Amino acid sequence: MFKKYDIIVVGGGHAGCEAAAAAANLGSSVLLISMNMNNFAGLSCNPAMGGIAKGQIVREIDALGGYSGIVTDKSMIQFRMLNRSKGPAMWSPRAQSDRMLFSAEYRKMLENTNNLDFWQDTVIDVLIKNNKLIGVDTLMGHKIEAKSVILTNGTFLNGLIHIGKKKFSGGRIGEDSSRHVTENLSKIGFRYDRMKTGTPVRVDGRSIDFSKLEEQKGDEFPEKFSFTDTPVLKKQKSCYLAYTNNIVHDILKTGFNDSPLFQGRIEGIGPRYCPSIEDKIERFSDKNSHQLFVEPEGWTTNEYYLNGFSSSLADDIQFKALQKIPGFENAKIFRPGYAIEYDYFPPEQLKNTLETKLIQHLFFAGQINGTTGYEEAAAQGLMAGINAHRKLIGESDFVLKRSEAYIGVLIDDLITKGVDEPYRMFTSRAEYRILLRQDNADIRLTKLGNKIGLASDQRIKNVEEKLKNIDKIISFLQKESVSPFEINSVLKNCGTSLINQKVKIANLLLRPQINIKDLIKNIAKLNNFISEFNTDVIKSIEESEILIKYAGYISREQDLANKFSKLEAIKLDENFDYQKLKSISFEAREKLCRIKPKTIGQAARISGVSPSDISVIAVYLGR
Repeated sequence: MFKKYDIIVVGGGHAGCEAAAAAANLGSSVLLISMNMNNFAGLSCNPAMGGIAKGQIVREIDALGGYSGIVTDKSMIQFRMLNRSKGPAMWSPRAQSDRMLFSAEYRKMLENTNNLDFWQDTVIDVLIKNNKLIGVDTLMGHKIEAKSVILTNGTFLNGLIHIGKKKFSGGRIGEDSSRHVTENLSKIGFRYDRMKTGTPVRVDGRSIDFSKLEEQKGDEFPEKFSFTDTPVLKKQKSCYLAYTNNIVHDILKTGFNDSPLFQGRIEGIGPRYCPSIEDKIERFSDKNSHQLFVEPEGWTTNEYYLNGFSSSLADDIQFKALQKIPGFENAKIFRPGYAIEYDYFPPEQLKNTLETKLIQHLFFAGQINGTTGYEEAAAQGLMAGINAHRKLIGESDFVLKRSEAYIGVLIDDLITKGVDEPYRMFTSRAEYRILLRQDNADIRLTKLGNKIGLASDQRIKNVEEKLKNIDKIISFLQKESVSPFEINSVLKNCGTSLINQKVKIANLLLRPQINIKDLIKNIAKLNNFISEFNTDVIKSIEESEILIKYAGYISREQDLANKFSKLEAIKLDENFDYQKLKSISFEAREKLCRIKPKTIGQAARISGVSPSDISVIAVYLGR
């Protein structure tokens, strides 16, 4: 019934879909096994892609040749660039998506991907023979052979859903959990633990009084995620802001005695940066109100997602509290919020390719590694798919540096530092974030994606055209001058000092109060110059401004990255016994032996390994 596949991908979430697509597009024969083929890359929690640092990851996935950015563009209902008031390293694209359309578009793309087959079933075991991976075993009784397996089980491994005193098995509400995989992997020697996440009530929009809420519109000129020719958003749906109050909090507190979170029935660790509403009330008891985001689920549905109201309290308590929020007095709910706890495998057990250290050709990607978020999962899936394929054909590992991509930061953090709570990406995690901006993801990564065979030649042409435009624009700005007569009124309106002689246009851009749009509007020769370009040049204009305005910061950060890369070049023997180095701390020896860093640079990032420990290792190596 089944042929022997090069790669089997287990799980049809964001990690699984990116892994399957990448491996298949590179030429491997791939079987994607999902428990529910009607919900590929499901937006299980909030109906949105991107956000702070996450938006950068989606653009990086796209630049490498992945699918997430394209699907987001085809299904978005609102676009916003977050953090515009801050520096460009912080700008982060975010799209509100149509939940059902997102999954449908993803399935359409997957079904049009060559070398990719599908099977709806539950994998219960990974088959190992003579310490060699040979395939998977399924609930329907099929033993399917494969050379490599990528596990992307999400929250389904022994998933347990909590609503007040009620608890029942499930990977998502309405979908069963996946059993036996954890137990069978633990017998081989893998360590595992439990984590927890949650989701809020879904509300019937027909019962919400939007006149009492604050409207939050999308950007006037919405952008896209993909660097390909995806559709531009012509119309948008608004989100809204709502607020809790003391009455809401008091009602929620009446359910604390039955709370699975406070009564110890939930053993898993939850995400610190996305706490439940009851957790927020407890931790921030001095606050009388918490902001909520009322988010539409799609173009054709009345369902709304109440972001910030995640809860595992009893459903009747959730409902009573909800109706005390202004605008929700007559609210009806489609389903309550709930918490879910599930198994994960500490990611120090992985190599930087996401292959397990214990079993060759077995890869883990997504929430199985202790992460949270669609974007983090998709990035891991993409990298696991690429590396599973490359290992089969004898190619070198494909690993992104911390100075090359947020994806590099993500994977290095996981395998080097491990996780003690669900890992979520932030701009603050990247030490080279001004190099890793959302606007230059294509410039940073498209050549790499093309080199390995995933990003098309057309994408390379697009990047080359963009770079050519940037060079032309910067050259013009640095060469052309502007007189006091032409620009002083603009400078006055912007609250910056006037000039008394001609200055280069580029010098004006160095002022924080001035942006290039102001100059284009008011300097005729600049306006004429820009009008010669086609409509696709907008991103080149923005990037030209960033490169001029932040040239000093970018140069210094690049110098730091170059210096640190020298440490990354000093290789370590993965089988070296650090217990022999009695001059370094016991904690350092224990962690170095467990993590087995590949380079001095990676060793230096391990929590508990001090600079003096690194010096001892360097001396031992004769450095």
